[in-house]
Amino acid sequence: MHNNKFHLLGVLPRPRKCQLQLGDDGWKEYGKVTHKPKLISLFSGAMGLDLGLAAAGFECAGCVELDPWACKTIRNNRPGLPVIEDDIRNWNKGEALLAKLNLKREEVSLVVGGPPCPSFSTAGKRQAFNDPRGQVMFDFLKLVNEIRPPLFVMENVRGILSAALEHVPLSNRRNRVDYDGKGGVLALLNAKIAEMGYTVTVQLVNAADYGTPQKRERVVFLGSRDGLQVPMPIGAYGPTESLFQRRWRTLGDALAGLDDPNPEYIPFSPKRLKYLSLLKEGQNWRALPSELQREALGGAYESTGGRVGFFRRLRLDEPSPTVPTSPGQKSTCLCHPTELRPLSVKEYARIQQFPDDWAFSGSIVEKYRQIGNAVPVGLGYVIGTTVINYLKNWEKGI
Repeated sequence: MHNNKFHLLGVLPRPRKCQLQLGDDGWKEYGKVTHKPKLISLFSGAMGLDLGLAAAGFECAGCVELDPWACKTIRNNRPGLPVIEDDIRNWNKGEALLAKLNLKREEVSLVVGGPPCPSFSTAGKRQAFNDPRGQVMFDFLKLVNEIRPPLFVMENVRGILSAALEHVPLSNRRNRVDYDGKGGVLALLNAKIAEMGYTVTVQLVNAADYGTPQKRERVVFLGSRDGLQVPMPIGAYGPTESLFQRRWRTLGDALAGLDDPNPEYIPFSPKRLKYLSLLKEGQNWRALPSELQREALGGAYESTGGRVGFFRRLRLDEPSPTVPTSPGQKSTCLCHPTELRPLSVKEYARIQQFPDDWAFSGSIVEKYRQIGNAVPVGLGYVIGTTVINYLKNWEKGI
């Protein structure tokens, strides 16, 4: 158990007796959990989403994950948990997957996953379905349709909301019609889910609004087999304290009390340090002397946009920006607020709300990647409390 002093509010559509919360001494249970619904986790990664769902009262019955280092992380931390280390496209038959995990269809209450998203990322090349990585989303839905659990959860990057089925390079676009190509990815997904007979709610959420010390936007799909509309609750946190909300949790909150005497990180290059040493907490390249700004940014100096991630030193009194798969990249720099180094692996994990004793396998690069790709545990917890509440009401016929 970890000692993070985060308090995850039980932001639920209706109250329930068996729920878990994160208190001063870690995850605490109040009430008695008499039945833990089972879930199957696809694209599990380092299990950020799954840990949040488990805290809400679910039992993970098995994982499917392709990355060998993520699989090793799962096995090291959850040695008794069945892990299928393989491409989901080799397990897109529901009966075969259930048999491998020794499950009956009626035992599965939830299927969850975050299909790989580089195809739709606004930070990437946005190849949409020209990129084969965009296709595994339909393998996920195929498994949902064959297993037919009462509920499913799928999460993805913000870029999926505006992604076109056929990517048109910017230089070839004449108008909006050109950009849309054959239509939007979201419309196709909605049509497919409707064809499956599921009702889905699609919402863009910011993890900071749900008690996570990080501004991280994700798109959450909440699907119901039995006609329920399952929306995410309104976040209980915001940029300012008021009668109706708490103030966002900050990077300082996340790092408080962390025992990290020998931090793991990849040092910045001497050239990068030259500029970062001139900056104070909360500043970026725009605070450099004007004669150094062009030199520091190089070709990016002529680019458009805010470029806020270049030579960025974080602030302790604000939530962290989204943690990417590396804190040392030129355009997504996450420099420690008071030290001349990137955030460490343990600091990364704290921002994503992993338990302090959750051990990540592989090199420092692999550890950063696993943590950066994860769903914040706290956001997973809110998703879990939301869907488990509807599941309990469904079981009672409410």
